[in-house]
Amino acid sequence: MGGLHVKRGDEVVVIAGAHKGKRGRIIRVDPQRQRVFVEGVNLIKRHMRKSRQYPQGGIIEREGPIHVSNVMRVDVYEARRARKAAPAAS
Repeated sequence: MGGLHVKRGDEVVVIAGAHKGKRGRIIRVDPQRQRVFVEGVNLIKRHMRKSRQYPQGGIIEREGPIHVSNVMRVDVYEARRARKAAPAAS
């Protein structure tokens, strides 16, 4: 199976789904499941029991996975938008 078109640290735009149009940096990549975790996008609430890591416990908001086909690198996205806008202007 080929590699993914994005990697950790890339700036991406969500191009499909409930979070369409949002931008963020990739925090984590799961190539087996073809999912990416984008900073500030698809936030889910996680109920955490008290532990050493979370002494208070409580509800933690963290990023959920997004399928890799629903994200596009910002530079590619901007170039595509510029290309689509140019013919209409002339």
